[in-house]
Amino acid sequence: MKRYVDDQLRADMGKKMVLLTGPRQVGKTTVSRMLQAEWPSAVYLNYDSAPDRATILSQSWSQRAPLLVLDEIHKMPHWKSWLKGVFDGRALVGGVPQQILVTGSARMDTFRQAGESLAGRYFALRLHPISLREWCQQTHTSPDDALTHLLARGGFPEPCLADSAIDADRWRRDYFTDLIREDVLEFSRLKDINAMRLFAQTLQKRVGSPLSLASIARDMGVSSKTLTSYLEILQALFIVFTVRPWSRNITRATLLQPKVYFFDTGLVQGDAGVRFENLVACHLLKHAHWQQDAMGKSVELHYLRTKDGAEVDFALSDLAQGEPQLTDLIECKLADTKPHPALKRFAAELPQAQAVQLLRDIRHEQDLGAIQMRGAANWLMALSA
Repeated sequence: MKRYVDDQLRADMGKKMVLLTGPRQVGKTTVSRMLQAEWPSAVYLNYDSAPDRATILSQSWSQRAPLLVLDEIHKMPHWKSWLKGVFDGRALVGGVPQQILVTGSARMDTFRQAGESLAGRYFALRLHPISLREWCQQTHTSPDDALTHLLARGGFPEPCLADSAIDADRWRRDYFTDLIREDVLEFSRLKDINAMRLFAQTLQKRVGSPLSLASIARDMGVSSKTLTSYLEILQALFIVFTVRPWSRNITRATLLQPKVYFFDTGLVQGDAGVRFENLVACHLLKHAHWQQDAMGKSVELHYLRTKDGAEVDFALSDLAQGEPQLTDLIECKLADTKPHPALKRFAAELPQAQAVQLLRDIRHEQDLGAIQMRGAANWLMALSA
């Protein structure tokens, strides 16, 4: 399956090394295998494989390979210094420097070991689950049918492409178990993996609500500091992501309660409205990351909330004249013909931003004052990735 990063990946690899990250089983290996098919003599090495690890440590791969793919290399001590040496000393293959693709299922910026900086030597791309845009392009189905499918299956390739819902459910059960038992344990060396599992299961039921770690900590009998570290681990491994409230004061926004969402919508335990909101959050984050990674823009995802409790689900910001400005306000509803009161309020206060009420089911689109009532399927389909 062709992925949305493919063309950008090829273009970037001709200029610098590329760091491709994203959740486990989101399709990074498939992307790299497709590249290998274009260069039969390409080399793929996974640090998790003992034979490959030996080759990596001895740097004994073929210097004639036009493409070198290094998977999970961030698990190696001082990987940045090592990778800098590999990049700076790469061979010429047919007069062209050997191309290097580095893939991993954890955020590279999480690993801050001492060593040389890779600044100026790489482009970073983040691979997200399949979106409506990708699914429609691949299957030639309608946006509404694609939305129905992704709400049921999620956007990870294996359950999305599975022959049956049962196969998708079996994959998801094993996926979540393995994430907690293997990836989290390996990443963090946690002593109490059961507490992390309970925390992750608790988050499955708190999607879309401002997250009080202090409250959860009291319920679990652990410290807020412990849960803060747990949340950072889950984010670093692309299991969940947080959306923080909009504020021009960055420090204040960091302190305010975030909302949490799962990269796999299928992991959400909630009603249809919560699952729909999670799917929209995934699409907006993918759009923001693509704008950052491929376009060099400063698009960020937030939500809006006032002291009196008025809240809008999502907001997008971008830089304008050196200052972040809100460009889009997005409220999610399954079906509602009336503008959400908070969205109406913020639309009046922020006239520079487009205010959209996304409806899962809609009879006809219309503009009600400053509020655009739009069908979610077509609107999400029009996002950049």
